[in-house]
Amino acid sequence: MRVGGLASGMDTDAIVRDMMKIQKMPLDKLMQQKTWMEWQKDSFRDVNLSLSNLRNLASGLRLQSTFNSYSATSSTPGAATAETSALSVSGNYKVNVERLASGAKVHSANTIMKDANNAAKSTDQIGVAGNIVIKGSGTGAVDIPIAIEATDTYEAVAKKVQDATAGKVPELRMSFDSTTSRFFISTKGMGADQNFTMDFENADGTANSALAKQVVNQESATAGVFVSSFSTSAATATDTFMSKANTVKVTFDGITVDNLNTNKTTINGLTINLLSVGESTITVQADATKTFDKIKDFVDKYNEAIGDIEKQLVEKRYPNFQPLSAEQKKDMSENEIELWEEKARSGLLRNDPVLRGAMQELRRSFMDPVAGVPNGNLNLMSQIGINTGNYTEGGKLFIDEDKLKAALTEQPDEVMALFTNRVGDQNVGVGGRVYETLNNVVKRLSDKAGSPNSLVDNSQMTKYLKQMDQDISRWQDKLTRIEDRYWKQFTAMEKALSQMNSQSAWMQQNLFGGM
Repeated sequence: MRVGGLASGMDTDAIVRDMMKIQKMPLDKLMQQKTWMEWQKDSFRDVNLSLSNLRNLASGLRLQSTFNSYSATSSTPGAATAETSALSVSGNYKVNVERLASGAKVHSANTIMKDANNAAKSTDQIGVAGNIVIKGSGTGAVDIPIAIEATDTYEAVAKKVQDATAGKVPELRMSFDSTTSRFFISTKGMGADQNFTMDFENADGTANSALAKQVVNQESATAGVFVSSFSTSAATATDTFMSKANTVKVTFDGITVDNLNTNKTTINGLTINLLSVGESTITVQADATKTFDKIKDFVDKYNEAIGDIEKQLVEKRYPNFQPLSAEQKKDMSENEIELWEEKARSGLLRNDPVLRGAMQELRRSFMDPVAGVPNGNLNLMSQIGINTGNYTEGGKLFIDEDKLKAALTEQPDEVMALFTNRVGDQNVGVGGRVYETLNNVVKRLSDKAGSPNSLVDNSQMTKYLKQMDQDISRWQDKLTRIEDRYWKQFTAMEKALSQMNSQSAWMQQNLFGGM
């Protein structure tokens, strides 16, 4: 029970409140430090996010594909088209497609009949048992026997063949088409090694002409006997029910290539898409616009991020403007609070050693010579029109656009090496150095203040803030005990004064007759 001023007439509440203000001064200072550190942590995390985004942009500057400054056109796009790479060379190239790569194909030579009057459907039973043996011609090929039951439907036969060859050589795709009442068989891959043989056999290994009739339905020279074995590699132009698998045959500027198993290949830095038999001329021209735009976009984003960081590094600190407590805000208007906190938040990152070091490292990453470049080739960013200016400009990059475009047009391979050059396993080009520097800075900032993209925060500042919370809790407990002690003391005083007053009144009444 708290007794305030009943006997003494003093404003005990005000006295205790004023005494506690003095006791709370260390706690107020601690809470100001905590608020300041929370603001500072948020600022570090904002910078971390900005540099993380910049690092993602810088990632592309390490890759040769970013510096593909060529375009390709085809005189006969129906026959062949081309895609350029950073290794392409300007010029005209003649491409003559003599043969496309293809897989082996087989279909039933004639309509398969369920009976004399009705064509077969996929759900009908095949009506004859036996084995279908698939024999491949390519490397790793093995004989694949497939048992067929008379009760199997045509659809089930197709699935058995497809499942049995899955993942093997050859790997077949097989289906039964109810519209035409025919089987359709093809290899998944292309190239001469995809040719295969299909044998129809009885259990004792003899030819099974009846099963062959229900699958291929190609009558042999002997009347009433159906082809029970065929090989796609023996197919000719006159065969109507099968065609063999082939490799590509193409001539590139007089050089013949005939061992490809795909209709897409890369020759002399060009990725050529072969579409049909025919001749075409591929024209390759330097096109600096795409690469220029990518470099300029990165420089603009870089300058924006660096400018913001440099501004915070030199921002003035106002030590007399500390974070406001809730009690202090009660006596201030919103405008006064806003103006005060603008001063209080100023200089949160002033001269921070991590960020100051990062600015210096980035400057060196851009402007130091690139190692491993042949003598006489471009090895400095200044040679392509990119400079950092002087130190007073905070390490921002400045582009001589005409000089950069000229370098991209006339020396695209050297510009690419300037950004992407490697020595062993290490990317020592400008793109690699900048990316690595940003990556290291982001890691240091994450260790210091946490990462905005991570749910787990074990950063140094977070640990300090947790320690501050514990210190604040201890101070609050201590202040509660001090305030309770003050009130006990004042209550005891009030009780003593009350007893004195009671005794004085009794003595006056009894000794002086109540006068």
